[in-house]
Amino acid sequence: MRRSAREIVADKIASVIASGVLQVGDALPSERDLAAAIQVSRETVRGGVQILAARGIIEVSHGARTRVVSSDVGSFTAGLRPPRDVNAYDIEAVRAARMLAELAVVAEAARRIDQPTLRLLDDALAAQSAAAGDPVRFLISDREFHFAIYRSCGNPVLADFVSDLYAYMMEFRRKAVSRPGAILKSHEDHVAIVEGLRRHDPRSVVAAFERHLKRICATTIAIMDDGGPGEVAPVATPRRAKRANPAERTGQVRS
Repeated sequence: MRRSAREIVADKIASVIASGVLQVGDALPSERDLAAAIQVSRETVRGGVQILAARGIIEVSHGARTRVVSSDVGSFTAGLRPPRDVNAYDIEAVRAARMLAELAVVAEAARRIDQPTLRLLDDALAAQSAAAGDPVRFLISDREFHFAIYRSCGNPVLADFVSDLYAYMMEFRRKAVSRPGAILKSHEDHVAIVEGLRRHDPRSVVAAFERHLKRICATTIAIMDDGGPGEVAPVATPRRAKRANPAERTGQVRS
């Protein structure tokens, strides 16, 4: 059964809540910022928000920010398993799995990626640059960025598997990207990844992804050693992506 764009957006926001990036009491980014991060129209975002509000997951109040009021998103899964199931594994096991599986997936993505997906990634870089001071906005765009690359490998099972690995300890990732310079470094990693993908160069894409994954693992361990995710602080501003923030487009929502 074909699903509407607003239903797909509702699932994307639900996944962010289920993974712990957005938590109960958090305000959602504005419609405009969510539209840029997910790369859909504001009207589509509004429809997705209405679906989640009807399910009692978020609360929409006139004159106030829309907030998360429940983390109970039901049996939702973004990949092969519910988002937090991967947290049951040791970080070293997840790191090794990402190095083994994810690098193979992105190498194949480098061979197969098409121009529409490259344009989507360029737009994601612009959205991430604009999200410099907001770790939640950045992580929403980061999720779209990674998942678009995974899907480009052409194997949906592998794409879903590495998507599950990506969701590991997202509460800690939220804190990690709030540290000074963290978003800048991730943005620079992403620029290098896209440059390799544009050249259809598996070797450079794997090298850029490997650096990125090692840094993600190291910063996540550092936050875990500090004792927990804690509060989110302002962060530094990354350099601008080469392309401007895109005009709203339709038809680019992907499940």
